[in-house]
Formats: sequence, structure tokens, C-alpha cells
Amino acid sequence: MKPRRKGAKSPPAARHPKKKPTVEAMLAERSLIMAVIVASGVPARDRADVFQNVVMGAWRSVKRGLYRPAPWDEPRKALRRWLHSVARHLSMHHVNSAWARRAVLHPSPFGLLHETAGPDLHAQMEARETLRALADLKDWQREALLAVDQPTSLVQYAKARGMSPGTAASRLRIAREALALRLRRHR
Repeated sequence: MKPRRKGAKSPPAARHPKKKPTVEAMLAERSLIMAVIVASGVPARDRADVFQNVVMGAWRSVKRGLYRPAPWDEPRKALRRWLHSVARHLSMHHVNSAWARRAVLHPSPFGLLHETAGPDLHAQMEARETLRALADLKDWQREALLAVDQPTSLVQYAKARGMSPGTAASRLRIAREALALRLRRHR
């Protein structure tokens, strides 16, 4: 590599136009965007959604400063070229998504099931009884039971409340026994 000549300056950076395209200018290119969407193989049912994603994605990119056309390009041609690439990218993303490949639209999808959907009636009744039993507990008992479901450990729970881990474990044991007793009474 040759050393730089003394006094040589780096070439000037490309100066992009300060004027950014408006949403109206993007919407005026609807026919171009729709042609790209159709050519990409987007199903007819999804074309309006993909068009909206293209316009919104392009607008967000303009606001973030990602639209930087070459300074020598005509503004409309540069915008059309850029919108073409955005539409192509988002259309292919939609076509190749798992949702679009596996979606099966049916007028009554529950008619296709061989069994009933959701928990059975007996499980719903048991869940209601459990919630009633939880509501009957004292506040500290309910709090100790719900702390077990948190991602923190019992030791962290105890430290956050200023008690020893042994006290927290004892309170949890007492709360479990009280809940079991109430559940036996309800049944």
C-alpha cells in the first residue's frame, strides 16, 4: 500500500438529499408495490396486509434515516427503486413465513376436531374450587403460595421481605397445609 501524499485529503462522503419522501409519495407508487407483491406470490387474501406492511416499514425506515439515495439519481426513480426492494423483501418474508405456508382457512375449524376443545367441565369446576379456597386464605398465606410460582428462589423471596429462609419455608408449609384443608372442606 502506498503512503498517502502529504496534503492529500480523503474523498468527500456522498451527500444525500435532505428532502425525504412523504407517505403520500409512497402511496402514489401503489401500482409498483402491488405488482411486486403479486409477482412475489403473496396470496390474494394477504395482499392488502402486505401492502400496508410495506408502506409502514418504508416510512419507519425513512424516519430512521435509512433512505439514502444516490445524489445523482432522479428522486422519483430512486424512490421507486427503493420501494421495489422493500416490497420484495417484505413480500418474500411473508411468503416464506411458517404462518403463510401452513395456514388453512376453514369456515368452522372446530368442526374438524375429533374431541372437545379446551378443559372439560370437571376440570373447570375444580379450578373454581381451588380459586375459592385461595381467596379464603389469609394474605400472608396467599403471598407465600404465589411466591413459589415466581422465577425467584425462596431465599430471594425471604431476603426481599426481611425474614430468614427458614421462616419463609415454614410459612410456605403452613400455607400449603391450610390450602389442602380448605380444599378438603370444599369437596
